[in-house]
Amino acid sequence: MAKSALIAELGHLVSESRNADTVQIDLMSSRQIVDAINSQDRLVPTAVEQVLPEVAIAVDRIVEAFKAGGRLIYIGAGTSGRLGVLDASECPPTFGVPQGMVIGLIAGGDRALRYPIEGAEDSPEQGRQDLVRIDLTDKDVVVGIAVSGRTPYVIGGLSYANDVGATTVALSCNPDSTIARLANIAISPVVGPEALTGSTRLKSGTAQKLILNMLTTASMIRMGKTYQNLMVDLSVSNQKLAARATSILIEATGCTADQAEHNLELSGYNVKLAILMTLTGMDRPTAESALVQADGFLRRAAGEAHTKLDG
Repeated sequence: MAKSALIAELGHLVSESRNADTVQIDLMSSRQIVDAINSQDRLVPTAVEQVLPEVAIAVDRIVEAFKAGGRLIYIGAGTSGRLGVLDASECPPTFGVPQGMVIGLIAGGDRALRYPIEGAEDSPEQGRQDLVRIDLTDKDVVVGIAVSGRTPYVIGGLSYANDVGATTVALSCNPDSTIARLANIAISPVVGPEALTGSTRLKSGTAQKLILNMLTTASMIRMGKTYQNLMVDLSVSNQKLAARATSILIEATGCTADQAEHNLELSGYNVKLAILMTLTGMDRPTAESALVQADGFLRRAAGEAHTKLDG
């Protein structure tokens, strides 16, 4: 695209426009600057609230994909790509899901997480190739993340995902963007101009992060990865998480710390299994079978167990 055409295109984007409230930000004191940024940040939750119906629809499609053996795949460039990789990387330790169930792809590859890769976002073909490389199928959900809604890398990825028959979701911060028109589901929180013109890692990035949090957290809750509001499928991979696992078991069952440690050991440090064993008195094989019968939903497994015991 010619530079003049690109300048004209960017000039029509809300995310690239100037913010009248911060024109004098370079004359402000440190306290005034952070007050101004914070004032803008308060607009983000309201913008996100406006798109919750679309977020919920996307969650339902992600859950359907997981149940069918599909994956959630984020694809983006720059800050948008980094946020997708961050959210994907948090899922295995938080919810105990296998690596590869949630994937983050960033234009320029892993090096782009730390360093800018010149021109990486300008290639729609690279977006397509990155999805080909992970063997995209029609069972998957692809979420294209781009504040502008016009990033070629993301457009190429979403176009290919549509061709394959995967569910496509667009997350942008401009109304009626290119990727919004391309995707099956469009999530477009419009947070307005940034405090620093065009610095979309500010409000726009915050809105994206909030929505990505919702997509994975809500989907994992719907997949039975929690009990009440406790992370019962977390991976116990370090001392902090081991302590958290003990605390979760105590919170969920009211048992003592000694009982929690004992049942965690008996369960092989499977928090969900340890809770079920503590609540019902089941031995490990019986509890494992009950969880399988309940599709991994702890509340359902415990309820079925109580019904059987009471009967």
